[in-house]
Amino acid sequence: MTRLIDTATYPMVVASTVAVYVVLASAMPPTFASYIAVAGGASAITVLEILRPHRQRWRPDQRTILNDAVFLAVVQMMLPVIVTLPVTIWLSGRISPSGFQTFWPHDQPILVQVVAMLVVGDFFRYWMHRAAHQSTRLWQFHAVHHSPKKLYWLNVGRFHPFEKAVQLLVDSLPFALLGVDDKVLAGYFVFYAINGFFQHSNCRVRLGFLNYVVAGPELHRWHHSRIIDESDRNFGNNLIVWDTLFGTRYLPADREVDELGLLNPMYPDGFVEQLTTPFQFGLEKANYPTPQPDQAGQK
Repeated sequence: MTRLIDTATYPMVVASTVAVYVVLASAMPPTFASYIAVAGGASAITVLEILRPHRQRWRPDQRTILNDAVFLAVVQMMLPVIVTLPVTIWLSGRISPSGFQTFWPHDQPILVQVVAMLVVGDFFRYWMHRAAHQSTRLWQFHAVHHSPKKLYWLNVGRFHPFEKAVQLLVDSLPFALLGVDDKVLAGYFVFYAINGFFQHSNCRVRLGFLNYVVAGPELHRWHHSRIIDESDRNFGNNLIVWDTLFGTRYLPADREVDELGLLNPMYPDGFVEQLTTPFQFGLEKANYPTPQPDQAGQK
């Protein structure tokens, strides 16, 4: 029974959240419907983290929750409004939208368009994410996201504002210029958000075959390993298909991830402090020895 619950948790919460969005979107603007659905999904994940935690030591304290709540509000909620809308308006006055809209399957069902957004959007996010690990300068900003030593759903929003602004240009702007319908954009946001919450969640889950489709928590926890050879894997934002195709998927069958975070255990974790950490070159390493993976457990 326990294994059945662990296996059903992810698909049931995701499906329920999407179903709530579909019902609400028929009676109100899709943006509002998506926010309500995602809030409900986040509440369900919070309850699951309390009742069925993956690891007891990953439970956050009050200070951590408050800090991550600031990241979520400022970086994930306020910044998209500040960045995406003005840039879209500016470009729309200089580029003819009709010239781009022919490249999108507007006549296809909403579900097909959402899946298309996930596949196309994740292709660009995959390479951007991979570059953030390979480029020393980009890594200074991305290190903020890897700074937590424990995972729970709220720290999915821990990104430096600069990196998040660049992400928005890939996530939202191209599809806005393609004239993608609001219901499709909102549907994409629902899956994007609820899967992201699960990626960082401290819930006990078993995705089974879904680990070959979505970038879920079992895969993403390895991406936050303190061991660089393990964290330089599983770059997918929503899907794991590009990692599979390009050889960066990583999910050992005989062990679970151990320590999380950066090489420097004293890396600052406050919101205001992390606005400046990317400009302190090498702070995330600070000459600490590099942990080595258990070679016998790799695959």
